[in-house]
Amino acid sequence: MREGSYLSEEKRRVLIASPVQQQPTILALFLASLKRLHADQLELSYLFIDDNTDATSSQLLEQFTAAREGVTIIRSEPSDSQDVYVRTDLTHCWNEQLIWKVAHFKNRIIEHALEHQFDYLFLLDSDLLLDSRTLAQLVADDKDIVSEIFWTRWQPDARPQPQVWLHDEYGQWERGRGEQLSDLEIAERLEQFYAMLNEPGVYEVGGLGACTLLSRRALEAGVHFGPISNLTFWGEDRHFCIRAAALGLQLFVDTHYPAYHIYRSADLAGAERFLQKETEVQPLTRGRLTLSMVVRNESSRYLRQALEQHRQYIDDAVIIDDGSTDDTAEVCLQALEGIPVKLIRNEVSRFSNEITLRKQQWEETLTVNPEWILNLDADEWFEQSFAQELDSLLQSRSTNVFCFRLYDFWSLHSYRSDAIWQAHESYRPFLLRYDPAFDYKWKNTPQHCGRFPANILELPHQLSDIRLKHYGWAKEEHRREKLHRYQLLDPDAKYGWKEQYLSILDNNPQLVEWQE
Repeated sequence: MREGSYLSEEKRRVLIASPVQQQPTILALFLASLKRLHADQLELSYLFIDDNTDATSSQLLEQFTAAREGVTIIRSEPSDSQDVYVRTDLTHCWNEQLIWKVAHFKNRIIEHALEHQFDYLFLLDSDLLLDSRTLAQLVADDKDIVSEIFWTRWQPDARPQPQVWLHDEYGQWERGRGEQLSDLEIAERLEQFYAMLNEPGVYEVGGLGACTLLSRRALEAGVHFGPISNLTFWGEDRHFCIRAAALGLQLFVDTHYPAYHIYRSADLAGAERFLQKETEVQPLTRGRLTLSMVVRNESSRYLRQALEQHRQYIDDAVIIDDGSTDDTAEVCLQALEGIPVKLIRNEVSRFSNEITLRKQQWEETLTVNPEWILNLDADEWFEQSFAQELDSLLQSRSTNVFCFRLYDFWSLHSYRSDAIWQAHESYRPFLLRYDPAFDYKWKNTPQHCGRFPANILELPHQLSDIRLKHYGWAKEEHRREKLHRYQLLDPDAKYGWKEQYLSILDNNPQLVEWQE
């Protein structure tokens, strides 16, 4: 161990940080991969510079903050048109102003790490997925600057290339100073370099980026991403690496657990496989799970976050788009890309007579021959433990219905709990194994009829400790919209609870902070 290293029994403090301007689908996967990092001997904190142009991505960061300790979010200043980051399915488009804007963000992160005396800074791009063992491996490498490797097809039909190089801007073959090489010699040495990087190990390189662990020694030595005035190389990583070498710091790449780069939308299918590869293979006895959902004008709310959660474990989905006038249907198909979806579009909403809508949802769901049905609204998803425990529920042979407590969130981080708002104190059915021999019967009321047939608790059922989060009340404007809808559809509170309707706009509701 080099002089100045930390003893293994001490918990070392690591700041995981990223500037973020990212599509919600990709960002959700990135954050999911962070959550599973092994950190038994490490104390983790997080810093995100929120430069998002999509409000949903900012909400994902807020949700990550609510679920984890030690998370800091810094909002970026509004951008002008010259530093807008453009992505296409061919490539990513950078300009000089945008590059140095990102460099400035990274330097702010370095300043934060120094100010708070972190032992390590793990600097990441937000379109990467990490193996759960990556961070522990990089710390164990005991290097001042080390990146985990990942490979990218910079053009759709191109060969994957690593994000590390040996010399100059992107030279990936050995070459001595002044050495002249033929094209054949360059090709041979390139293959040698790639062959080496495909073998697990730690290798010295001349350039790296995007997935880099920096020790406190490197930070205190003065590494940063600012431009070197007499260097015209493209990209802030080149300037960082040359400055680091000039400071006497070596650069290394670790190839034990390659990261996965979501460079274009075609990479999303591989992203799902990457995240699943470490989880236990689902036993053959696990029942098939169908998500059943009704949506209407949800694209600017919580739909995408909900579906990103559900796609982790569902096998297919049946979705009724009940007369949306926005792009809700398109969001459903995008968020569940790669998963079979039966999407039914109602030209006119049926919610004013909810029983007809819920029966339609039920009947359409039965057309896909479901085994298990998970019936959720577009603003609901479970706490994190659901994904881990679901298999054991779906393997049950003695239970047909699982009931859960639903928590009505009154902000992104707190739920309401008082004499009127007590949904979380009782259990309701959300997960049903369909039995074609059972005589299902509905509560035939135009409002509050229930999302499942009313008699399903006559079937064998269990109560689960896993909690369900409902965000439909989390913003005041949404509360006002719901109150207006109830006043319109149930003015005499014939099907609902009048006192609850009247309490929706209470000025000082009793809130409880959520603990994951």
